[in-house]
Amino acid sequence: MKHPIYEVIFSRRDVRRFLPKPVPEKILRRILTAAHHAPSVGLMQPWNFIVVRDPAVKAKVKKMFLAENGKAAKRFRGKRGALYRGLKLEGILEAPVNLCVTCDSRRFGPHVLGRNTIRKTDLYSTCCAIQNLWLAARAEGIGVGWVSILKNAGLKRILKIPAGVSPVGYLCVGYPVEFLPQPELERAGWASRLPLDGLVYEDRWGRKQGSPVTVS
Repeated sequence: MKHPIYEVIFSRRDVRRFLPKPVPEKILRRILTAAHHAPSVGLMQPWNFIVVRDPAVKAKVKKMFLAENGKAAKRFRGKRGALYRGLKLEGILEAPVNLCVTCDSRRFGPHVLGRNTIRKTDLYSTCCAIQNLWLAARAEGIGVGWVSILKNAGLKRILKIPAGVSPVGYLCVGYPVEFLPQPELERAGWASRLPLDGLVYEDRWGRKQGSPVTVS
């Protein structure tokens, strides 16, 4: 029988529309605990979580989003541009909770087990924490939306994030109006999921699974 984790993964959505209903503190704590139990290289745990509820702080982030989204919209013209302008790409003010997930590259000093060669594994580990958070939220019936149309420098100023710490994800969190049966961008005709078979290679780049082996 299929494990429930698959149902959670396949029903996870990027949520933009939220109900005016607070997230109970005990549920938010469970979600953050799940995030904190993500794997991290060298057990570095480079993440911090800034919980944003202040309407004034949200308003500053929303203002930055509007400015950056206006710039992004200029990159798309014609029907694509009209479609872009019709998309809802954030729920900053509507979501009862905003979360900024950060990465502290300095945690445990300059020499962390596993980071000597690939330095960015601290960022990769933080992304694992965000995915844990997202899946735990879905299991709780809570929606999450990642707002990527923001400037990290602006977020650092607004949230007073110190030097050496980088914002990785700005998330809108709350009870959704609905969990859509498919991703909103797919439903809107912006993009569709690529077939897995075209993305899996065997032994080397470009060699499809099941292809005959040639000796050279």
